[in-house]
Amino acid sequence: MERNIKELVSKMTLEEKASLCSGLDFWRTKPVERLGIPLIMMTDGPHGLRKAKGEEVGIGDSVPATCFPTASALASSWNRELLKKVGEAIAQECLAEKVAIILGPGANIKRSPLCGRNFEYYSEDPYLSGEMAASIIEGIQSKGIGTSLKHFVANNQEHRRLSVSAEIDERTLREIYLAGFEIAVKKAKPWTVMAAYNKVNGTYCFKNKFLLTDILRKEWGFEGIVVSDWGAVDVIERAEALKAGLDLEMPSSGGLGDKNIVEAVKNGDLPEEVLDEAVERLLKIIFRGFENQKDATFDKDEHHKFAKEVAKECVVLLKNEDDILPLKTDSRIAVIGSFAKKARYQGGGSSHINPTKLDVPYDEILKLVEDPSNVLYCDGYDLESEEIKEELINEAKEIARNSDVAVIFAGLPENYESEGFDRENMCMPESHNKLIEEVAKVQPNVVVVLFNGAPVEMPWIDRVKGLFEAYLGGQAVGGAVAELLFGKANPSGKLAETFPKKLAHNPSHPYFPGEDDKVEYREGIFVGYRYYDKKEIEPLFPFGFGLSYTKFEYSDLKVDKKQAKDTDTITVSVKVKNVGNMAGKEVVQLYVRDVESSVIRPEKELKGFEKVELKPGEEKTVTFVLDKRSFAYYNIDIKDWYVESGDFEILIGRSSRDIVLKETVKIESTQKFRKRFTRNTPLGDLMEDPVGSEILSNLLEQFSKSSPMGAMSQTDPTFFMALLKYMPLRHLVIFSRGLFTEEMLEDILEKLNG
Repeated sequence: MERNIKELVSKMTLEEKASLCSGLDFWRTKPVERLGIPLIMMTDGPHGLRKAKGEEVGIGDSVPATCFPTASALASSWNRELLKKVGEAIAQECLAEKVAIILGPGANIKRSPLCGRNFEYYSEDPYLSGEMAASIIEGIQSKGIGTSLKHFVANNQEHRRLSVSAEIDERTLREIYLAGFEIAVKKAKPWTVMAAYNKVNGTYCFKNKFLLTDILRKEWGFEGIVVSDWGAVDVIERAEALKAGLDLEMPSSGGLGDKNIVEAVKNGDLPEEVLDEAVERLLKIIFRGFENQKDATFDKDEHHKFAKEVAKECVVLLKNEDDILPLKTDSRIAVIGSFAKKARYQGGGSSHINPTKLDVPYDEILKLVEDPSNVLYCDGYDLESEEIKEELINEAKEIARNSDVAVIFAGLPENYESEGFDRENMCMPESHNKLIEEVAKVQPNVVVVLFNGAPVEMPWIDRVKGLFEAYLGGQAVGGAVAELLFGKANPSGKLAETFPKKLAHNPSHPYFPGEDDKVEYREGIFVGYRYYDKKEIEPLFPFGFGLSYTKFEYSDLKVDKKQAKDTDTITVSVKVKNVGNMAGKEVVQLYVRDVESSVIRPEKELKGFEKVELKPGEEKTVTFVLDKRSFAYYNIDIKDWYVESGDFEILIGRSSRDIVLKETVKIESTQKFRKRFTRNTPLGDLMEDPVGSEILSNLLEQFSKSSPMGAMSQTDPTFFMALLKYMPLRHLVIFSRGLFTEEMLEDILEKLNG
């Protein structure tokens, strides 16, 4: 195929080659009929197919498709195999609609809970985010449908998203914002990667050679095509973008981008071989996508049933005081909240799906109770208004007072979070909060079910006994929640992000969303739980937290080697046992902590996880394999991942804050990294270096005999050593009274840096 493509490119005119580098319309690539080059269609995802009925955007007017849980919910499953199956189901629907590439998944980090598009992203943690993205990519592409990993990179807000520059230091960029993309690219090999709208450190992503070529292609080995986010490209810079690594401009710019490419080649600004390489990459994907198109169908009912199974694994049980859950089917139940009849199950914007079917939570509850007349309902709030309506709250209090338990459905309306704008705060509508507080005054048994795409503040948390975080759980979330409420299924979701008690606790809060067209990521690597751990701030609910109707015990943590080199792998095993009375699934989480480091590092970082299913009394052994990256940080001096020699703790937890077992291993670095010394290097740094320490000891021995420094070292050694520690090397020239010269300083620096 590669030989045939090179031959095909050689037959193309300059104009034909340039034409392939932009879209035919909003969704399709351009064909070249003269040479038999077909077109292919790509369309929105990422949690289901959003194929517009026409050739334009088509938001709100798309073909029916299964709406699976959004990424924020899917990540809460912590289940790689489940996401692969979701990917396979989405791919089947793409095949049925002759779509070659689906635009997703989104692997951006949840820097702030205010980002309006957080529901489309997996996690605050790059390892979890990368593993989830890789799994769904593998599932989709196993069926011959391509994916577009997005939005590359640092697209962490909607505010001024087409012009803002994310200002990020290199270590933070590597460890937090690129790492998830890196995992997905290396592990799952997506067909395409989508360049984001924003700038990174002053350069737009669509023309950022450092990101698109140096890192994505050269370092990570990406072989697919880079496509722009829709409308991101400035057409007068199309040739510059191509040179930087952007293969495909979407959507069509009416030939303006193509013209810019042709002119750049003709005037020598763009080497034609650069264009040829891009065209070769495009043709490989176009032919692959076209050849995989075949007549296909999918069973809408079966996909809906599967969507419910998925949603059940995504819902997180956050509170279950007095074992209020599961509910008894013969209880008198007050179902309160408009979301019970009009559930919010997906986010707004380009991922908005036209569902094939929709479960109504209230109706699903009626199916499971023994006597439907025991279920009372009222709205509690008006979905169309922000206003607190006392008559609705009073009605809710009345039915709650006359029931055994009140189940309140609340959360964020769609106009609170969507693509295109960010949230202003972490609050739910006051009408929702007031409803919960008032009902709790008359009914001690309150269970809250939340539909929202990102964390919310919960001023009422101490007044309710039960709490489900259902996120935006897709078209079958109503049935999933009902089954979980009555114990027909056991909750197994865990939070993929921290829920802070209030917005002010979030590390990005002082800097979000920036000033004018610049947002500074001053919190650095301390995103999410990394920050809350370091600052010892108690969150409302920690990263990795989630309850079950059963209980699990951990034991017998083992590592296959207590000492290893950074080039080795370490196998970790731990036993998990279901000691409760109900079958369930537990997410075993492995974190790594550098016990003592010369650089600032988080208290711990997620480096492994596994979801395991256990029957009552059943025990299984879970195994992890750790490699160099599990212990490394990004060293900006050597431009590489680096492991410092020393002790590391292997931590096994139920969440980031509930560590149950730990073991220590000693890692020896094989990288010969030494700091570069200058005349301004503090003498304390020399003391920590083997060569420098020997040189410094010899110098001080000479000074002790014939200089004021020597006298000071004898009369007040503690003060002398403290003074010496942060004294630049050049100060020895001054304080040695001629014993140490500039020539000697240069000689020492040559030896140290040799």
